[in-house]
Amino acid sequence: MERSRHARSVLLLLLLAPLMVVVSTAASPAFLEEDVLLGAVSAARLGGKGANVSTRRPANSACDVGVVVSSGKRDDAGGWKEQIAGMAGRPEMAAWLRQVRRHIHERPELAYEEVETSRLVREELEAMGVGFRYPLARTGVVATIGTGRPPVVALRADMDALPIQEAVEWEHKSKNPGKMHACGHDAHVAMLLGAARILKARQRHLKGTVKLLFQPAEESGAGAKRMIEDGALEGVEAIFAVHVSHEHPTSVIGSRTGALLAGCGFFKALIRGGRDPVLAAASAVISLQSLVSREADPLDSQVVSVAVVNSDDGDHGTFALGGTFRAFSNASFYRLRRRIEEVVTLQARVHGAEAAVDFFEDQSFYPPTVNDPRMYAHVKSVATELLGEGRYRDVPPMMGAEDFAFYSQAVPAGFYYVGVRNETLGSVHTGHSPYFMIDEDVLPTGAAVHAAIAERYLAAAAVSSSSPDPVVQEV
Repeated sequence: MERSRHARSVLLLLLLAPLMVVVSTAASPAFLEEDVLLGAVSAARLGGKGANVSTRRPANSACDVGVVVSSGKRDDAGGWKEQIAGMAGRPEMAAWLRQVRRHIHERPELAYEEVETSRLVREELEAMGVGFRYPLARTGVVATIGTGRPPVVALRADMDALPIQEAVEWEHKSKNPGKMHACGHDAHVAMLLGAARILKARQRHLKGTVKLLFQPAEESGAGAKRMIEDGALEGVEAIFAVHVSHEHPTSVIGSRTGALLAGCGFFKALIRGGRDPVLAAASAVISLQSLVSREADPLDSQVVSVAVVNSDDGDHGTFALGGTFRAFSNASFYRLRRRIEEVVTLQARVHGAEAAVDFFEDQSFYPPTVNDPRMYAHVKSVATELLGEGRYRDVPPMMGAEDFAFYSQAVPAGFYYVGVRNETLGSVHTGHSPYFMIDEDVLPTGAAVHAAIAERYLAAAAVSSSSPDPVVQEV
């Protein structure tokens, strides 16, 4: 009897052996949050030293926590954090994310020219077994993970580069002269592909469907608007996106409720004929300056700037002036557009001239980016729980613009930043600078936060399916 009982015990241990996990007692949840998730896996880095290479300390043996913490035993509100962090913190994940980002960085493509970038995205999705629709907005891709049924939440990454000559000297410098990923879109694509890998591995936990939008032409061309026109948001009830920021330390998340980024428009006016088109243009410039100083609410930040003035044909030919205008509310933004046109055309008429104003509305006419209060609360809740209280901060609004605004007009939206500032590395330059670079330790964090935001949104919706505000219930 005793021998039989002993034999059964040995057999049971052998059967359980593959499920047993050994975790160093020196590792703590704080280590998981601050090192594994934040990319402290420098031993797995590709390439050598130089720009964009992390300066974090090498991973030690406790980094194995990030690999084995997900035992598959739990799927409740307390287990998702460790499981997603563990997947994002694996050295092979960090190495793959760097490889993807560097490949894209070396081959930047401008708006609606993202042919190779789009091909790379599709190849990576196919390798994961993730289905997708292509093309949307010429080069865009929409991937789908989950049940295929509602609720549907979307995550978005932009793919286009800028017409800038890169000045950063490193082994993965842009190979396309005059083109550069100077706004971090290469990192955005890599992070969303990382989220796709995490979500695909956790597909059985998804209580609905996640759409992944890989979008062209954010910098110019209103790619988001065309993605919507091609059906990218069909069935979607909420959407989220992240943007890298040199304002915040690496992997710190920042956002705010309400208006986060300004609406941005450009204008070019042509004034012809009349007694003196130069005088007509000068009168228009002076009058435009009063739109903010005399007509705007001083507590409602707005900008009107005339930045270009020139004459094509001398005093009696055609006179051109151009500039930009910005505002944080749709009402103020569209009022400025209307008043700019009125001021220019009527001032020209006073001087016997004619004027026409072009606002480039099919290219770079972006309304304000406004965070829905519920989606903002969801981002804050998930980021704080995943990364810790000290890794989230509320941020002030900025006069920069984003075509994510078109999504925020269509469905409740949450837009947030993830920091890439690392002074030791030299990652301190603002976007659109030829010296712009990122701390690549941000990549696993971005992938994890993306995935967690989508998964937890669907989980909250499932728990509160009878409530119209599932995110409020979670927060």
